[in-house]
Amino acid sequence: MKAFGRITAVLAVTALLVAGTAQAEVVQRGNLRVKVGAELSPQRLPRVGTAPIAVTVGGRIATTDGGLPPQLETLRIELNRHGHLETAGLPRCRESQIQPASTARALAACRAALVGQGEFSVEVVLGTQEPYPTKGRLLVFNGTYKGRPALLGQIYSSHPFANSFVIPFTIGNLPRGRFGTVLAAKLPRAFTNWGYLTGLTMRLGRSYLHDGRRRSVLSSGCPAPEGFPGATFPLARASFGFSTQSIGVTLTRSCKARG
Repeated sequence: MKAFGRITAVLAVTALLVAGTAQAEVVQRGNLRVKVGAELSPQRLPRVGTAPIAVTVGGRIATTDGGLPPQLETLRIELNRHGHLETAGLPRCRESQIQPASTARALAACRAALVGQGEFSVEVVLGTQEPYPTKGRLLVFNGTYKGRPALLGQIYSSHPFANSFVIPFTIGNLPRGRFGTVLAAKLPRAFTNWGYLTGLTMRLGRSYLHDGRRRSVLSSGCPAPEGFPGATFPLARASFGFSTQSIGVTLTRSCKARG
């Protein structure tokens, strides 16, 4: 199996931080609260084989007293083995093409490698000034990072001044267990010096042609045994590494089987 070919994963990926999903898990440690959710479309999938899907993942980071959350430093997402993340035949974007860059310039440079998009929110801290809330668009490109397959998340904000960052999610594999693909990111120091991430939402899903065949970046079947109308399964296990502590959560989701 080639590193940039079919990677065993689960509906996935890069699972991260989504807010406002109908199915959300809330984890609280002290006054830190993390709300994580995921949505799968469509939910009706073949019992045998796979079909194209789109996945929205993400969440919110907040505190119960309304103060700044601790600095998020790392993200680790472990994805269920059922499903596929497909990048064979897709162009690869280089970090230097999208950093520094506005959203428009990043798309002009790497639109062919685009596999998802969403939005983010940050509390910007400038010196002794009060935190300044800002938000912007997230673009996700197929690419590489330090020679490894990766998904490159590019964020851009024009307020309070123009700034862009790239968060690379390297792709690895676990040899055994319910989860197979690992997406791991360390937030760039320049980003953590700029502000505190409070939300990230990402929708992944794209169809494309390669070698005369229609392919999908994300595809999956429904792992329901014969005779059962559907299945409930652990979609992803997410770990958030903050400057003060770590929080982990497993997201369980359901599907309906056809065939």
